[in-house]
Formats: sequence, structure tokens, C-alpha cells
Amino acid sequence: MRHIPLAVVPWFCLSLCLSALAQEPQRPAPAAPIAPAAPVRLKQGFEKPVYDEAADARVVVAAAVKKAKQENQRVLIQWGANWCGWCKWLAGTMQSDGKVARELLYEYQVVHVDVGRFDKHMDLAKELGAEFRAIPFLTVLDGDGKALVQQNTEPFEVENGGKQGHDPAKLLAFLKQHEAAPQVAADVLAAAMASAKQQQKRVFLHFGAPWCGWCHRLEDWMAKPEIAALLAKDFVDVKIDNDRMTGAQAVYAAQLAAAGQQALGIPWFVFLDQDQKQLAHSTGPKGNTGFPYQPEEVQHFVTMLQAAKVNLSDADIQTLAKSLDDNREREKAEAERKKAAREAAKGGDTQR
Repeated sequence: MRHIPLAVVPWFCLSLCLSALAQEPQRPAPAAPIAPAAPVRLKQGFEKPVYDEAADARVVVAAAVKKAKQENQRVLIQWGANWCGWCKWLAGTMQSDGKVARELLYEYQVVHVDVGRFDKHMDLAKELGAEFRAIPFLTVLDGDGKALVQQNTEPFEVENGGKQGHDPAKLLAFLKQHEAAPQVAADVLAAAMASAKQQQKRVFLHFGAPWCGWCHRLEDWMAKPEIAALLAKDFVDVKIDNDRMTGAQAVYAAQLAAAGQQALGIPWFVFLDQDQKQLAHSTGPKGNTGFPYQPEEVQHFVTMLQAAKVNLSDADIQTLAKSLDDNREREKAEAERKKAAREAAKGGDTQR
């Protein structure tokens, strides 16, 4: 059964309950997205807790809502705690079952909110209409932060061969039932073009997909407040999701054809004027730039900006380029630090 507050546990079984809680299994490391034949029984010893006990849930949920708005997704809040075995079993099933994991990646921003011993973030739960006396508990929000569904997880619980867990098929059906309706790529682009015309701006059109890590890096960089403010001087930002939007592949193919290019992977992006004329695209001398990372990719991006700018100054463009260069140098320094730490650890093992 799911976990309830200690306040409602009879005094005569309190010590027994506390002993059981102390022995509850931990969540396993994420597995490859292969659907298991039976519900997952989580193992002991997983080094990373499911719930960040130091996080400000209000801030995390707000960020998830903002991202869900941009991506036409839902937010799935999992209220729970690290002491709760059922909470960790649920999180484990959502990670290890391939179909459920894919659905979450494509259609949801997932947030794990730590409720402690039912003494943390309960004000936020109340504001969102999540009234629960047992965990884990699920809340689904739309892109405006409105609560659409409140769901206890007991209906998903199963026992198979004496092992407890959650039924992946039932979880998947629940998630699919409440996912956002897909957008039409041509309509999304048309709306961006109309907005650009009204504002006398260009369109920064980029193609991506939920599984594409470099796409997320581009989008996250563009979303930084200081970067977004500069790009907004000249561009309306529009993303076409090649996997999730209806007709996205046709829009992608049309833009590639207009650029005289073959499919070169994603992210691929293009700057358009108000009449949808291409001003520059991300295919550079060495292929698709994607997220501008290497020096020659950053330079190609600068060339693109110079070709399309109206209000951006040369100083603005250099600021954008410096941000990309600084990002690369930070990552290189961090990689070197981790390498040195690994080598130091190996040296310590050898001495022992």
C-alpha cells in the first residue's frame, strides 16, 4: 500500500512502521529504455535519491510550467519523498519502461516534489489543488500552470510473483490520456511569420526533437534571459518539433530544399525575412553547425547574424559569440577537472 502520514498511524504500530520504513529499498540506476515483462522491483543501494530535498519546489515547478508552455507539453508533478518505497518504485518504473519513459520525454516536464514527512511544500500542493494523505501522488498541469488532473497512484499498483510495483501499461494509458494535443507545424510557422511582420522582425526558425541533446542545448542557450533579450531585437523565435508536430517533416523538407541542402541532422536552423525568404542557414563550410560550439561553428553563426541583422549591433553579436565561446571553455575546464579527479582517485587506489 502507499505511504500515509505518521500522524495517522496508531501508536501501537509506530515502532513497527518506522522499522519498515528504514528497510525500504532504494531506486536503481536508470536502465536502458527497454520495457520489462513485469513491474519493476527496485533494488537497494541506488546512490542518487529521487527527490531533491533542498530544492525550492515552487521555483522548479514554475520553470517546468514555462518550459511546458514553450514545448506544448504538460507538467507531471510527482509528490513524494526519499523515505517512501512506493515513490521510488514509481520513479523507477517510469525510467526503466521504454514506452513510459518515451512518453514522459516527449510529452511531459517531470518534477519530483519532496513533501518530507508531509511537512514540506504542502502549501504549494494546496494551491494546486493536490489534496493527499498518501504518496506517491500525481498532479498534471497545463502550460499555464492550471491543474488538470489529481491522481492517487494506488490504481497503478500491482503485485507479480510477490513483487510489488506499478503497471507500466496503466501508467502509459494515464499519461497518454492527459497529454497535450499536437500542434500543426505549418500553423506554428504561419503564426511566427505573422508576428514577425507585425513587429518588423526576422524569424529564427529551428528544427529539433525531444531526443536531441544538441537541440536542447541550443534552446536552453537561446532561453537565457540575456541571450533572449539580444536575439529578440531582430528575431521571433520559433521551433518546429520534427517528431511531435503534425506535418513537421514537410516543413523541414521545404526549408532544406529552399536552402539547396540535404537532411544534415538537427538542430538545423534558418533565418527568414517577413516574406519567408531565407537570409542565412546553419549549414556551414564543414556541414551543419547545429548548436554553435566549436570556434568555426561560432564564427559561422556570427556570419549568419551579420547577414540577417537589422537592430543588432556589432557589439551585440560579439556578446552572443562570447557567450558561446565562454560556454565551451567552461565545459572544457570542467572536463579537465573531472579527468584530474578520476586520475587522482586511481592513484589513491593504487597506493592502497
